[in-house]
Amino acid sequence: MAENRLDRSEETRAKTERPKAWQPPVMLPDPKPIDGFSFHWVRVAMQGQADAANVSSKLREGWEPCRAKDHPEIQLVMVENDRFKDNVVIGGLMLCKAPVELVEQRTEYYQTQTAGQMQAVDSQLMRENDARMPLFNTQKSEVSFGKG
Repeated sequence: MAENRLDRSEETRAKTERPKAWQPPVMLPDPKPIDGFSFHWVRVAMQGQADAANVSSKLREGWEPCRAKDHPEIQLVMVENDRFKDNVVIGGLMLCKAPVELVEQRTEYYQTQTAGQMQAVDSQLMRENDARMPLFNTQKSEVSFGKG
């Protein structure tokens, strides 16, 4: 019995997909990934005032500015600051990169600092525990998006 069906190779999902919805452009586009490097936007100005202390701090941490010619995928309309004219700067933020190993070491350092602080808080909390009014240490965090 012959069925009235399309050949499997002629079936496509394009007919069943929803049409793409318009989305506003992103303020800070993602650069093309480079193996071994992580990217980060560093504040160079705030409310029209240069933030040299922040830039200096980030450069000392190991972040290096990305040159605009190395990232043609990011469209620049105008140069916002003559000091960083060869770099990617959008809305007072400059694109920087650092080796992934350095970023992982930085993350591990801050996680260790946080764990130590939490341990100090917990030990202080339990030191002040009174049997007549017991304290309960329930550490729980919850992340939710778009309730409403």
